[in-house]
Amino acid sequence: MIDDASMDALRALFSGRLLRPGDAGYDDAREIFNVMHDKHPALVARCACTEDVVAAVDFARQNGLLLAVRSGGHSVAGNSTCDGGIVIDLRGLDSIEVDPEAKTARAGGGVTWGEFDAATQEHALHTPGGRVTTTGIGGFTTGGGYGWTSSKYGLTSDNLISAEVVLADATVVRCSERENPDLFWGIRGGGGNFGIVTEFELRLHELGPIVMAGLALWPSARGHEVMRAWRDIADAAPDELSTAAVFITAPPEEFVPDHLKGETVLGVAAMYVGDVGDGERAVQPLKDLAPEVDLIQPMPYTAFQAIVDASTPPGMRSYWRGEYMNRLTDEAIEVFAAHAPELVAAGAPLTQTLFFRLGQAVKDVPDDATAFSHHDAEYMFHPICIWSDPADDERMIAASRALCAAMRPYTTGAAYLNFTAEDRVREAFGADKYARLVALKDRYDPGNLFRLNQNIQPSRHVGEPAAA
Repeated sequence: MIDDASMDALRALFSGRLLRPGDAGYDDAREIFNVMHDKHPALVARCACTEDVVAAVDFARQNGLLLAVRSGGHSVAGNSTCDGGIVIDLRGLDSIEVDPEAKTARAGGGVTWGEFDAATQEHALHTPGGRVTTTGIGGFTTGGGYGWTSSKYGLTSDNLISAEVVLADATVVRCSERENPDLFWGIRGGGGNFGIVTEFELRLHELGPIVMAGLALWPSARGHEVMRAWRDIADAAPDELSTAAVFITAPPEEFVPDHLKGETVLGVAAMYVGDVGDGERAVQPLKDLAPEVDLIQPMPYTAFQAIVDASTPPGMRSYWRGEYMNRLTDEAIEVFAAHAPELVAAGAPLTQTLFFRLGQAVKDVPDDATAFSHHDAEYMFHPICIWSDPADDERMIAASRALCAAMRPYTTGAAYLNFTAEDRVREAFGADKYARLVALKDRYDPGNLFRLNQNIQPSRHVGEPAAA
């Protein structure tokens, strides 16, 4: 319970909105993207500025409250909410300042990728970002951040120039390569373990507003053949060609032939990160595979960034995985093409399973340059299970795990934490880097106040539950 005197003291310092159970807007405020995590915090602190975040962090620490941090609320593991504690909601920190001459942008910790892309594309600039427009830049960036243009320009965290961070003791610091460099190293891949980022300064790159991009579809019966051809094209392509192969349920849209509507199909999403004319030549090998639906064409970059929004709506139940692969062999493709359509059909119409080719720009970053790990991977295997009925929870999670078990011999065994619903932190970082992260946690959050995340436990808390 939070006593009235403590609440009065917080209200005196807080310029945003404080929501408690029973307040108008509380139920909307507590809901997150993955509604499997239906939790009831004692307080949602909808911050309007950095000072609000400071006040909320101080309040949580002084009152011994479990603390969750929400940016876009897309944590598939449900880490952006809690029962009985406080949710620090950053959505009010939504300012975006673009400097087109310096090719940089400053964005508040509650900005979504759709908002960021809209602001930067006014100047034909961008940063590699989330593939769903409602994703918050906060957890996405601190967790690493693979986007469609990462093959050419690296992870979002690789493009971070500096950040404003509220620490566990409620102080505010700036970090960059020159200022608090150890913290800067940690927030680029170490997630929310070391503080709450209230402002990101990001490097921008020229792109758009029109790009060569889109989706092509083939019947699932051609899955083995087309996936092998796609793999060969992707391996030989320049890093400007960003692609993914995905089994999905064909939507009931006019552009889909009647015999494919509602059926499991193989799709290839592609975007050329550069000139449209060069892109037309780069995507031609994909078009030569004779898709039954070919929507790869010049389009706004912002439209392509939103291309999967309809298949990943809020208010659904979700279970995802992100598994690294050093190479995509014929054997792995055969197993995937044989089993992935079963999972898609079981979770139709929204469940999908895909591979991304990650690209040389990610590999060029030395693995010890940031907290993020596994820069050397070539591909990512990414099943996305989405359904609506709670009665299907056990069935869908079991089906996803079965597919992952079948693919396990072809993966590295490491996980991408932004896409992971379970505790696989040690697998994500490896022993040496994990030890360095624990030392950083000991310095910045020895009491593990920030523990509702992919948690790195400080030394004195090792062995304790991450979300006690």
